[in-house]
Amino acid sequence: MPAAQEIREAIRQGSWIRKMFEEGTLLKAERGAANVFDFTLGNPYGDPPAPLAAELARLAASPPPGLHKYMPNAGFPEVRAAVAQALSRATGLPFAGDLVVMTVGAAGALTVSLRALLSPGDEVIVLAPYFVEYLFYVRNAGGVPVPVDTDERFRLDLRAVEASLTPKTRAILLNTPNNPTGAVYPEEELAGLDGVLAAAERRFGTAIYAISDEPYRKIVFEGVPFAPPAASLRNALVAYSHSKDLNLPGERIGYLAVSPRAADAAEVAEACVFCNRVLGFVNAPAILQLAVAKFQDLPADVSVYQENRDVLLGALAGAGIECVPPGGAFYLFPKSPVPDEMAFVAAAREENILVVPGSGFGRGGHFRLAFCVSPDTARRSVPAWERLGDRFRGTGGKR
Repeated sequence: MPAAQEIREAIRQGSWIRKMFEEGTLLKAERGAANVFDFTLGNPYGDPPAPLAAELARLAASPPPGLHKYMPNAGFPEVRAAVAQALSRATGLPFAGDLVVMTVGAAGALTVSLRALLSPGDEVIVLAPYFVEYLFYVRNAGGVPVPVDTDERFRLDLRAVEASLTPKTRAILLNTPNNPTGAVYPEEELAGLDGVLAAAERRFGTAIYAISDEPYRKIVFEGVPFAPPAASLRNALVAYSHSKDLNLPGERIGYLAVSPRAADAAEVAEACVFCNRVLGFVNAPAILQLAVAKFQDLPADVSVYQENRDVLLGALAGAGIECVPPGGAFYLFPKSPVPDEMAFVAAAREENILVVPGSGFGRGGHFRLAFCVSPDTARRSVPAWERLGDRFRGTGGKR
């Protein structure tokens, strides 16, 4: 058994997202792709914006001198300055380029920040439901993930957070808008969280950092305000990815920014630059850094997601399936109509609907539906949802 025991166990548990996606590939081959409604994978809908595509073409055709050579590990200074300026406009805080590290997507940003902050045995609060790889990111850095449930509407439960804080707590991972629920944390809750963390810092004599994972920051629905966590939380680190707003998930380009209000901000930023190098990232892709620098303030096209959200919320309601409407991102996290969510997921598959069980995200009894599909796919799935709902009507929670 040459593989490490921890890795063997991680592979055994696997990712439900990938498992269901692979199952969908087989189902499409068997029944025809047009007949299968695959809501498993969070691939953003559509191509990158035309201005970005043009900028990439320009850089490839006429690269500036030294584009493909080594650079500072934190990234091109002019790109970091552009990111800092955009963050300052969004938060009202004096972000500076030397507090920004260009990273290999948000996953790289999270991995770098956790390794920079954690010593072996340090604890990180992870709010459930959560993106499942958070647990592995924390463990990779030698930390201990401490899952803490959000409330029934997937909002912050400040009492639960407070009860979970210990002298070993080093960070809390936030994700708003949230994957898998679409929850958007309001400003007053974030301010309340800052108060809880500040009290714990005084009690334990150590800083507690809020690592804010924000790849869906620009995907917020009509009438829902987005409050930048860094504007409310003093010790904030911002992890960002252009995978969702610029439709670039395969390019792995993002950044990590340390709040100028954070404790030991300069030291933490220096540690993140060091970890970006020694974890093997070295630096983020050069051509992508320059390409995205001009589009920091470009809004995401939310129109398709808004349409799909409304269509599928209507379909779920018609099927008698409860769902908290998401404020952002492109996920629904409905409640399974029966306690055994796996039985429901299997029944959905029989109707050619592919979803991911909620236990994969730390909250059983639910399932995740990624609605970053074509509007045609969302509309055509409605009869299948109706048939699925009919299977469970009047079951009294049993089937």
